[in-house]
Amino acid sequence: MEGLAVSLEPRAFWAGRSVFVTGHTGFKGSWLSLWLASLGARVHGYALAAPTEPSLFETARVADRLASSTTGDIADLDRLRSALVRSEASVLFHLAAQPLVRDSYRLPLETLETNVLGTARALEAARSVPSLRAVVVVTTDKCYENREWCWGYREDERLGGHDPYSSSKACAELVTAAYRRSFFPPERYGDHGVAVATARAGNVIGGGDWASDRLVPDCLKALAEGRAVPVRNPASIRPWQHVLEPLSGYLLLARRLVEEGPDLGEAWNFGPAEEDDRPVEYLVRRLCSLWGGGRYEAARSDGLHEAGYLRLDCSKARSRLSWRPKWNLDEALERTVAWHRAYLRGDDLQALCLEQIADYEGASRS
Repeated sequence: MEGLAVSLEPRAFWAGRSVFVTGHTGFKGSWLSLWLASLGARVHGYALAAPTEPSLFETARVADRLASSTTGDIADLDRLRSALVRSEASVLFHLAAQPLVRDSYRLPLETLETNVLGTARALEAARSVPSLRAVVVVTTDKCYENREWCWGYREDERLGGHDPYSSSKACAELVTAAYRRSFFPPERYGDHGVAVATARAGNVIGGGDWASDRLVPDCLKALAEGRAVPVRNPASIRPWQHVLEPLSGYLLLARRLVEEGPDLGEAWNFGPAEEDDRPVEYLVRRLCSLWGGGRYEAARSDGLHEAGYLRLDCSKARSRLSWRPKWNLDEALERTVAWHRAYLRGDDLQALCLEQIADYEGASRS
């Protein structure tokens, strides 16, 4: 077993390290896989085919940077376990999920199956991997029971969820806590050697997101086609952040779990600075301005519940992990628009992703 060590620089820590990523063909999974590969890690992915057409996974040629890529359903425990054992990974990032609130109304059982039992299967597979040292299960800011408070939710707030997606992620948190206590208990760390944590992020934006019924992809598609941007809830406030922000938190958390053990094995918020909790209308106006023109119009509500106010308190990550966001919302929007303009021009998108990752690494923390 690796002993606890003095903290290494990120590149030295990840270089040559075997890492397993579930959901690597998705938006966040593709960015994370490219970032890990750029740090020198041997990245092994497990996921269904890319969930959108086009997709970041295909357009940025993510597969070219991977040590292996297994096409498989998170529901297939035997296939998942086999791929994870073969990888000899020391770190597991579990991102495989049904990630959309509105899709969960249409596919509630599939959402619960993927997000709850899928998490359980990932953790069950982890029990069979002697090389494993850290597991980071990615959930969401929507796992909290949203009371429309004006202050941010802390990690010890009550879990809940009005819709099937949000409740499935709250359940994933509970499943992870149960596996940690039952099979990876901190008091027996010397026997199993695995530290398990969860990570809750805000509303991520960035280049390569083509998911349906998501604000920024819908905006950029409408602007590129010269249509008015449809806006359902202009006054709703969300913790917007560039996708690299929470990913930096996941990477830092995983490294600290390996180096320091189970003391950090708990839930963590990775959200934007408070001033970047902005209403939908602000985001749409700013995107139209960055695009060089455009208009938006009210879209008829379909009656599905959507939270009006949601914020995260990231004090714990700031104080115990020394994690802070680097790019404010305007920078995040500028990077997102620049990426999509590059896509329309036919530029090398893998190179652009790696360039933005390098720029993020070099930025100072806010």
